[in-house]
Amino acid sequence: MTKKRNSVRAWVESLPASGRHSFTTSEAVRVLGGSLPAVRAALRRVAATGWIVSPYRGFHLVVPPEYRRLGCLPADQLVPLLMEHLGEPYYAGLLSAAEYYGAAHQRPQAFQVMLRKSRRPLACGRVRVRFHRRSDLQAMPVREFNTPRGVIRVATPEVTALELVGYARACGGLENVATVLQELTEAIDPARLAEVAARCPMAWIQRCGWLLEKVGAGDAARGLAAVVRAASPPWIRLVREKRAAGSEFDRKWRIIVNDSIEVDQ
Repeated sequence: MTKKRNSVRAWVESLPASGRHSFTTSEAVRVLGGSLPAVRAALRRVAATGWIVSPYRGFHLVVPPEYRRLGCLPADQLVPLLMEHLGEPYYAGLLSAAEYYGAAHQRPQAFQVMLRKSRRPLACGRVRVRFHRRSDLQAMPVREFNTPRGVIRVATPEVTALELVGYARACGGLENVATVLQELTEAIDPARLAEVAARCPMAWIQRCGWLLEKVGAGDAARGLAAVVRAASPPWIRLVREKRAAGSEFDRKWRIIVNDSIEVDQ
């Protein structure tokens, strides 16, 4: 058993030199030989040293010394490797995407990722990942950012702006969303924002436009205003959970302004 454990560790330690940072249990059995129970036992012993971690059944990450205290690879390195293993399209979104464009007012407790279907939150060492469902995510434009172990797909600033509004509950509420939008506006292209809006629910467009104007980014909202003007959609409440009685009406965005939004400076 000691010989098997040592051979597994030697193989694991050799992977980064060849550009590999993950592997599966079945691959380890195929490369190293031996029975599945014996290889699993050897992998558990190697994992006890901190060299590997398994964030998903049958899937293992090689953890270099600089990340041992984290107990995992950072989320921006973990997510692309895991999604490649699962064969699932994805992109980093919401507050996590906003950070890539300099809007880091409030870092989320968990790294936020968009998927086509629901998936339970992931915990790996001290790393937390929370998944959010968007069935048409493959139609959304993304950008790629380099990481020490590859690239990660990230929603564009325009997609991020609209999704922050659409998934406001997951982003600390509309007040926090407004603050993040204020920091995000320099990265937003108004024409691209209007293009992306065509693929989003009208309520997202109305609230996003209203919030952009609220934070002084009226130029970025012009294309959204044209969309709303052409569609003449039903009136909506700014905050769905609150009553509309006694509220003001914003005719441009067809929004019942049933809450006051304060933006942190």
